Amino acid sequence: MPFKPADNPKCPKCGKSVYAAEERVAGGYKFHKTCFKCGMCNKSLDSTNCAEHESELYCKNCHGRKYGPKGYGFGGGAGCLSMDAGDQFKEPAAEGVRTNGACLEPRVIAKAPPGEGCPRCGGYVYAAEQMLARGKAWHRECFKCGDCAKRLDSVNCCEGPDKDIYCKVCYGKKFGPKGYGYGKGAGVLQSDCYANGDQAPKTTLIDTTSIMAPPGKGCPRCGGVVFAAEQVLAKGREWHRKCFKCRDCTKTLDSIIACDGPDGEVYCKTCYGKKWGPHGYGFACGYGFLQTDGLSEEEISKSRPFYNPDTTSIMASKGQGCPRCGGMVFAAEQQLAKGTMWHKKCFNCAECHRPLDSMLACDGPDKEIHCRSCYAKLFGPKGFGYGHTPTLVSNADAEPTPSYTEQLPFTGQKAAKGQGCPRCGFPVYAAEQMHSKNGTWHRRCFSCADCHRSLDSTNLNDGPNGEIYCRGCYGRNYGPKGVGFGMGAGTLTMA
Repeated sequence: MPFKPADNPKCPKCGKSVYAAEERVAGGYKFHKTCFKCGMCNKSLDSTNCAEHESELYCKNCHGRKYGPKGYGFGGGAGCLSMDAGDQFKEPAAEGVRTNGACLEPRVIAKAPPGEGCPRCGGYVYAAEQMLARGKAWHRECFKCGDCAKRLDSVNCCEGPDKDIYCKVCYGKKFGPKGYGYGKGAGVLQSDCYANGDQAPKTTLIDTTSIMAPPGKGCPRCGGVVFAAEQVLAKGREWHRKCFKCRDCTKTLDSIIACDGPDGEVYCKTCYGKKWGPHGYGFACGYGFLQTDGLSEEEISKSRPFYNPDTTSIMASKGQGCPRCGGMVFAAEQQLAKGTMWHKKCFNCAECHRPLDSMLACDGPDKEIHCRSCYAKLFGPKGFGYGHTPTLVSNADAEPTPSYTEQLPFTGQKAAKGQGCPRCGFPVYAAEQMHSKNGTWHRRCFSCADCHRSLDSTNLNDGPNGEIYCRGCYGRNYGPKGVGFGMGAGTLTMA
């Protein structure tokens, strides 16, 4: 039996056999490596940019140019927009084939009875392809704008009064308001109102007073009956949505900016502040609201709710009222300090009259309240380092004799020997004690015996004489003497 070689697949481009070492596969066909090129531009192809159509190979650009959609907006940018109609690629038109070469299956649509089919073509609409608008079913292919034929969906579909559907732009041009400020730019501004003779849709002015309510039960502004679909609530009363406006500037209100006035009307925040808020320099929203219209205090006070600032108008029993004015203190205005109740108006510093709060108030031993600064001036420790005034004193005496008479605000018996403060001899209580090696000191007495500098645990030095010193004075009195010791050249001595 004679030898018969195996049949190899033929290359669609050159018609020769394709062997395994040189084959390229696309669209179920096998091509030579050298034949694997675009049929229009002869560009070498690979698996990423190859497009096959009826055993012919194209790159993606040429395939889109020959078989893709045409027109403005298609292609890969300005480079693809051209005046080329593709005449060189045209084939003779036949049934079921478009003139641009793209295959179009013949579509036969069965006509439906009048009023039951697609509003645009009149054919039956099956569930797999229906789109709903105006309560009717449309073909997906027919669901386009009546003017520009743009494909629509549920987001951009607008139902026109002529029983057709439009995109939002065409609907606005055809049925939207006309004139300056409407439309999408100067191209849409029109000076001819419905030049085609179409009637503009009439706007109905709703008369809210056509159905009057019994006195005190209707809208506070117009007196008409307020139905549930249009009611707005304010201060427990029902208003028409149309009537819910500022009494002065007629600005439309909502629950955020509405203010109920004492005259039973509603205002925006700005008008409420002008009419019922505090007046004068520093109030309202700036200099534009500072009034120079000559309103007298009487006229302003007449239009304001009355408030009596006299806290002594209702006197309390002795020892139960405000410690400063003696008036009755009610819960809405009380401030607590040292177990007593004060009026909010009276809760200020007894010296500088600065308003106080729980962080600034200091209870003084005179049963008054003070701010921190005044409390420190009146009852705080005195001497160098304390207070706000210079306490350095130039004294010509050779031996400074410290006087502590200013620092002893109390009198009474001194403590037993060795039990009180080593400097003043008075008892030392736990709230004010400072500890050193030689004993327990008052906070005000805890200073250097020579320079009276206030001491703490970082600069304290106990002297052998029972006193306490800062580091400099301790070194000067009890430290080593001679070259290299002391606080500087001034302490070098020949002794």
